[in-house]
Amino acid sequence: MARRGRIGEFELIARYFAPLARAFEGAGNLQSDNAFLAADPRHDLVVKTDTVVAGVHFLADESPQRVAAKALRVCLSDLAAGGATPFVYQLSLALPEHWTETWLAGFARGLAADQRRYGILLCGGDTVVTPGPLTVTITAFGRVARGKGIGRGGATAGDDLWVSGTVGDGALGLLTAQGRLPDLTTRQRGFLEDRYRLPQPRTALGHRLVGIATATADVSDGLLADAGHIADASRLAVTIERDDVPLSAGGRAAVKADPRLWANVLGGGDDYELVVAVPSRKRSALLAAASAAGIAVTRIGSFARGSGVTVTVAGRAVAAPRKGYVHF
Repeated sequence: MARRGRIGEFELIARYFAPLARAFEGAGNLQSDNAFLAADPRHDLVVKTDTVVAGVHFLADESPQRVAAKALRVCLSDLAAGGATPFVYQLSLALPEHWTETWLAGFARGLAADQRRYGILLCGGDTVVTPGPLTVTITAFGRVARGKGIGRGGATAGDDLWVSGTVGDGALGLLTAQGRLPDLTTRQRGFLEDRYRLPQPRTALGHRLVGIATATADVSDGLLADAGHIADASRLAVTIERDDVPLSAGGRAAVKADPRLWANVLGGGDDYELVVAVPSRKRSALLAAASAAGIAVTRIGSFARGSGVTVTVAGRAVAAPRKGYVHF
């Protein structure tokens, strides 16, 4: 009963924490997941902190290597949305009382593998023991050309909405891991589950969006929610054509078998794709950047004057499913 009166995550931030950051321009009024700090005459630092908790953000029995990878990669996804290339990170690790050195060695191997993969290095942190669940907090730092970082608030009316990769795999992958999509093929289930357990941050694309995108977000809370974050920060409305949203083979099979799963696809989150506002005149530049990164991008909608998120099917507005993951 007590939860009914609680405010949501973004209202909480706006009410209590945004005033504390108001005097610092690089915080962007806390409307973006990243902060931008001057690093040197040529670069800004893009800074992002994320926390993942066992049983909330990853399965409680997940391997230590994959826990490490997910914790780091969700931060790298935000750096990509900011147009940054990875630089260094700090790690805060709250280990449960029953931790073992074998587990910790596997966790360190997972971090080492991703450091090599993404060109990032550990530069500090903290470790504690907690009576609660395993909790991993990473603060990642990226670099972007001075003044060129991409936030959420720069979209303009008439901009197109694009998304990288495929959408809905993370949410459907969680259902698969829970044994709730038994009718998919073994290959489809394996693909979707991997997409949930092991995000693929679009670091090869993010820095190429500088000078092309007017606003970006990573799809962590859900496509509708994160496109909505851009619209809200830009004081615009956004329309998404549902049937233009790119789906994997497993995603297509899932919604064909049960159309109710569109709610999970559009609102489930954990995809870690990039949703991007781009002026129509820069379409060719976007496609060239995506090709250079080896990542597909798809136009799924557009921004206009107004507010809110509208979902259409064959051009007609339909009731939107849940709009995204709610942290509180």
